[in-house]
Amino acid sequence: MRPKTQLALNLKLLIICVFLAFFILFVLKSSFSSSKQNHSPISQTIFKKSSNTIKDAKLPTNCSSICTKIPPSLAKTVIHYSTSTITPQQTAKEVSVTAKVLEKKTPCNFLVFGLGHDSLMWSALNYGGHTIFLEEDGVWIEQIRRKFPMLKSYHVSYESKVSQAEILMEIGKGPECTAVGDTSSNRYSMCQLALKSLPSEVYETKWDLIMVDAPTGYHEEAPGRMSAIYTAGMMARNREEGGETDVFVHDVNREVEDKFSRAFLCEGYMKKQQGRLRHFRIPSHRGSLDKPFCP
Repeated sequence: MRPKTQLALNLKLLIICVFLAFFILFVLKSSFSSSKQNHSPISQTIFKKSSNTIKDAKLPTNCSSICTKIPPSLAKTVIHYSTSTITPQQTAKEVSVTAKVLEKKTPCNFLVFGLGHDSLMWSALNYGGHTIFLEEDGVWIEQIRRKFPMLKSYHVSYESKVSQAEILMEIGKGPECTAVGDTSSNRYSMCQLALKSLPSEVYETKWDLIMVDAPTGYHEEAPGRMSAIYTAGMMARNREEGGETDVFVHDVNREVEDKFSRAFLCEGYMKKQQGRLRHFRIPSHRGSLDKPFCP
């Protein structure tokens, strides 16, 4: 999820528009709330009155006690992306796919494999929700934390390599990799593809959205996204009965991301592909254990 190109104008416009929309909605909501409070007990404590009915009351010139502001985290996000010379790796059209889902589900639980310059955007788009980032590079985590301390991230390690992708694909077809259990089964899975050393919070949370945009996967010795894609799919299948999880995979133009997302997130669950981004919506399999791994 590191930046690779210079700032794209259309992406910057998209991000600025999104946060301006947040701001406008916030102001309209605040104005509506203020109008409802003019005759409330709280408003009556602001103005002096001689009876229970407030007459000829005027708004104070200093409205700090009744006015609201854009949250500091959103303000910082708008400023950052308005002045940054670095653009996230995803294009404006790719970002819009996830943004539309977030618009409907936020505030929600959002798990992101990868930490980078787009992380502040994802956290802000899920304002009021719970967003966690998983990153392979400890040094990079410290750099981002110093700049954006409000982002919650964990350092994770991967034991796989891109060169092992074909072997892991065959392993993933075995019964130990396709069995459905409860959420704790992700941690104790017998499948070699499963990520079993993630923070407890990751296994214990019911994720509404999962974005797989890491770890590194563009050379043979890189860890690759085989395990991240598989684990995301199993977290979705193992969640409580009736739930569903939106899973996004970036860089599907590469062989590993293409084949593993089709195999373990399933083409039958794919909702859309935009550029290098694929969107899957995976239902829980807990209520019907005889349901096939892929539809």
